Amino acid sequence: MAEHDWAKEMKKIDRQLESISDEALFPTKTGPTKGAKGAPTKAENREKQRTTSTFGVFLRLLLSVGLGVGIYFWPYDARCGFGLAGYLAAVGVVTASGIWSAVWTWRHRSARGHTLSLLLILWGATLGAMEVLPRIGYAKTDALHPATWTCK
Repeated sequence: MAEHDWAKEMKKIDRQLESISDEALFPTKTGPTKGAKGAPTKAENREKQRTTSTFGVFLRLLLSVGLGVGIYFWPYDARCGFGLAGYLAAVGVVTASGIWSAVWTWRHRSARGHTLSLLLILWGATLGAMEVLPRIGYAKTDALHPATWTCK
């Protein structure tokens, strides 16, 4: 059985991916974009990545992290009723902002930022699960997480 040099194989794949634009990798519903000229070259793709502002990417990430930290200090009662609905909506915003920043960090090849974005998604899912699971009978209830959705 022949041995493969996986490092060489991965470098070959990386070179192929670098030579393809994001638009060609992720075609729209109407199909891949076709311009007057052929597929963009590797130099054009690198220039596009270089000129793209990473400031906007990290601003999105900073906003998402701020929401993730701020939800920890939620000032209102979230045990039942409208308070619970507001809290769950805010948790949904935290999760959506994590997804939003994950898309942008992925597009701009920011590995650390993408990892942080995925952690924000996990944080939002965890906070939501802490409130929803006791109310649907899947987790143990306590004084802060009762089994009811409405206040009586």
